[in-house]
Amino acid sequence: MRASCESPISYYSMSRHSNTVIPVPNQGWDERIFVFANDELVQTFIVVTQRYVMLIDTMINAATAVQLLQQAQMFLENGRQLLVINTHADYDHAWGNQVFARPAAQHPAPIIGSRLCAARLRDAETQANVTEMAAEEPHVFGDVIPTPPTVLFDEALTIEGGDLTLELFATPGHTPDHIALYIPEISTLLAADAAERPFPFARTAASLPAMRQSLARLAAYQASHVLYCHAPVTMGGQLLENNITYFDKVEQHCRVALAQERPIPAEDSDLIAAIDLPYAQAVPQDESWQTVHEFYQTTGHARQIRAMLEWLTGQMK
Repeated sequence: MRASCESPISYYSMSRHSNTVIPVPNQGWDERIFVFANDELVQTFIVVTQRYVMLIDTMINAATAVQLLQQAQMFLENGRQLLVINTHADYDHAWGNQVFARPAAQHPAPIIGSRLCAARLRDAETQANVTEMAAEEPHVFGDVIPTPPTVLFDEALTIEGGDLTLELFATPGHTPDHIALYIPEISTLLAADAAERPFPFARTAASLPAMRQSLARLAAYQASHVLYCHAPVTMGGQLLENNITYFDKVEQHCRVALAQERPIPAEDSDLIAAIDLPYAQAVPQDESWQTVHEFYQTTGHARQIRAMLEWLTGQMK
């Protein structure tokens, strides 16, 4: 009963990618925060402060990063400097870094990220993912050069922007290198992938406790606005509570199944039935949750169950 470490490309790239970047209309958050979407794949942010224009994540390649740069350049006045921040090293967040930190960078700028993020962007798995995706979609990934952040930290880093302060802090679980950001002056969280609809993806059983602790830490802020990379921008802090409840339900049902010594089936559908927790009962009942991609309702849900069973089994030994 082994929960495998899933590649990020296995569950986000469920359709072909594009180089399209579009602005997301402001829906009530502070006017100094700008949101951009790469189709339905991912959302990225620009935060404009007195001292800095901060580009948070560089999307999937140089083409998308250049479009984000063009948006950021509109605010590079009055002495403001460009800073780039990586929330983590997944392809849809950091594969545009080369625009800012290669010898031929179009706009050289510091890229801030965790030390683990830099290590992931240097490792063989990332290069293998680039090679695989470039072969499948050369017009999107053919020129990607994995580029690590250049300003590294471990647990926390504070950026004093003059009018706004960005507090960067480790929120591991979804990935070991993941960070989130809090802006205290406007009570705003940028949760990145630490929370998602329908759930953040635990790639290993060992990552589950850290991911749930990160969710609890984010929820404790009780922020007025919470923005996500893989959820509608209108969901606010309620999504954090929904994610916490999802994993609580999965744990409860898995504990019962283990206590009753039920067989653990190999097939995803049989496994979901064995713990008596179909996806539809694990998440809120409104239509937006019940109509997410089929992957999350079946294979994705089953993988979270397997990870939980493995973690609980280890705890019970």
